[in-house]
Amino acid sequence: MWQHMFVLSIPILEKIFRPILVYVFLIVALRLAGKRELAQLNPFDLVVLLTLSNTVQNAIIGDDNSVSGGLIGAATLLTVNYLVIRFLFKHEKVDRIIEGQPDVLIDHGRLREDHLKRELLTRNELETAAHRQGFEDLHEVEQAVIEPGGGISFTRKQPTANEIQQTELIRRLDSIAFQLNELRAKMDS
Repeated sequence: MWQHMFVLSIPILEKIFRPILVYVFLIVALRLAGKRELAQLNPFDLVVLLTLSNTVQNAIIGDDNSVSGGLIGAATLLTVNYLVIRFLFKHEKVDRIIEGQPDVLIDHGRLREDHLKRELLTRNELETAAHRQGFEDLHEVEQAVIEPGGGISFTRKQPTANEIQQTELIRRLDSIAFQLNELRAKMDS
């Protein structure tokens, strides 16, 4: 029983190289698939990401189901990821090439349909992302940017001087109406 748990059925170097190859493949594949895959904007994308790990599981572990083999594979993945992140932190140009560039989806309040198509996003998916961040409508958005990691950041439109004056005037009128109602109530009593 202990032998099945801890004795490797494949060579240790193979246990190390398998996760490295799968890691590199997944990084390249996700980069080519686009930011949308990372954003998990719809159920289909989420299913793909969830089944991806199960699909490559055997490529990582091979015929070895031992605890030792699993620990070696996991340690290899964590080590490679740590080294890649550390390397990219020190080499910003390489990081930008691998990660990609942010893409502006709404600019100065104007929806960029061509950029939505390039990122394979629908207007409804963009609206859903905006709702999650507290926007009622895309008309409230000054700028929307999809980041290399797949997140979408939104910037709210700033009110014009005319809108600020109108809001202040309404606030003052409401205050006057409230004071008049108080005066009426006092006069009636």
